[in-house]
Amino acid sequence: MATITLKGNPFQTNGELPKVGTKAPNFSLRTVELGTTSLADFSGSKVILNIFPSVDTGTCATSVRTFNKSASELNNTKVICVSRDLPFAHARFCGAEGIDNVISVSDISGDFSTAYGLKITEGPLADLSSRSIVVLDENGTVLYTEQVSETVDEPNYKAAINAVK
Repeated sequence: MATITLKGNPFQTNGELPKVGTKAPNFSLRTVELGTTSLADFSGSKVILNIFPSVDTGTCATSVRTFNKSASELNNTKVICVSRDLPFAHARFCGAEGIDNVISVSDISGDFSTAYGLKITEGPLADLSSRSIVVLDENGTVLYTEQVSETVDEPNYKAAINAVK
């Protein structure tokens, strides 16, 4: 388990992020078109997984906007924004914000957050995902991870982007 905070109050996650150098756990996530996508769909591309509690919060929305701006400049890299929000919320947010350089998906089942060890197990954000970044190479091997210790803080965008360069 990892300890994170929300405005200084500590909470636990169900595990630890995948270790650098290991293969990332497979996933099946719901697209805004209500289809599914899996890790295999991104084989051959580097992947930045931008994971957060809810697209309807300020810091989470900022992370999607920031990665959307950077994604068009990254070679052979897909940025996937993941939260437990419904696909409809992802579609609404991306449509209203003009977000078109990232792939926004829903972990509606919670299986992704559980497998990646970032499901918050207690407190007001219980069952949501801890703000985290996981960067993968073209073969699904973990290159970089960050679990943001204070939930209201932004991730280290520069480190995540440098991991795919």
